[in-house]
Amino acid sequence: MRKSIQALTLIILVSVSVACNSKKNEVRVDETPRVKVAQAEMRSVDQTEEYTATVESDVKNNIMPQSYLRIEKIFVEVGDRVGKGQILVQLDATNLRQLKLQIENQKVEFNRIDQLYKVGGASKAEWDNAKMDLDVKETQYRNYLVNTQLRSPINGIVTARNYDNGDMTGSNPVLVIEQISPVKLIINVSEPHFPLIKKGMPVDIKLDTYGNELFKGRVYIVYPTIDSNTHTFPVEIRIANNDQRVRPGMFGRVTVSYGSKKHVIVPDEAVIKQIGAGDHYVYVLKEGNTVTYNKVKLGQRLGKEYEILDGVPAGSQVVVAGQTKLADGVKVDIVK
Repeated sequence: MRKSIQALTLIILVSVSVACNSKKNEVRVDETPRVKVAQAEMRSVDQTEEYTATVESDVKNNIMPQSYLRIEKIFVEVGDRVGKGQILVQLDATNLRQLKLQIENQKVEFNRIDQLYKVGGASKAEWDNAKMDLDVKETQYRNYLVNTQLRSPINGIVTARNYDNGDMTGSNPVLVIEQISPVKLIINVSEPHFPLIKKGMPVDIKLDTYGNELFKGRVYIVYPTIDSNTHTFPVEIRIANNDQRVRPGMFGRVTVSYGSKKHVIVPDEAVIKQIGAGDHYVYVLKEGNTVTYNKVKLGQRLGKEYEILDGVPAGSQVVVAGQTKLADGVKVDIVK
């Protein structure tokens, strides 16, 4: 009886072993990967670049005296529009008044010496000294006059006020006046575009303040040298800003068009990013339904497509689904 049970047990173990080996053999049978493909098309693509910049005033003047003086009166507030030549600040005029009295006395003295000189009662040296003293004091008076009445050198808007009436002026300007018609943005353009960007070129500008509203600007200055470290060069963009809606400090996005070029376009599903390296690849279908793993150079993202600058031949078919089971040189089945 015991021998019968042992024999039966041996038969069962052998059967289980055969079954397990059979299943292992089935798992090892690799199926041909099934993929979907799409056509890589050659199309004309607008060559645009977007740059970010902060809006700046066209002219910015710091209004401050030549020497530290007490402020008698500030006539404007932040946000006020001012005209060229308008008096903005009256400073302490004590020295100005004292100098004016000195000039009046010096004029009397000069006239006396001048009369004596004409009749031979004073020497030429005495006349020269009296005339020089008068000229020096009159020059000082004009300087004091400019230094005690601060005027706006431009038509603009007051954007900062750093003191109150009665304060002593210091190292900061009393007021800041900015001209905001026009305004400008400075963008840094990469070296390859140096031959392409020209003065007067139109550009489109979006400001975060106004969402997707487009503002029109033009290239005003193309700086003539390229930074050897960054391989970029500055370009000044101007907006007329006649309605003064655009203000200094706003964040802008400048789109510059460099014409159009014909490049290969593929669906974005075809592009694989290699983790860690930052490189991009596309599986390209070859004869015999094998695929090659091509490294590509990407251009612009165009909605649900990518512009390919290098790595995919025009007219070829690229894999858009099923890439996870692929490797270079693998044969595939194509499904629709």
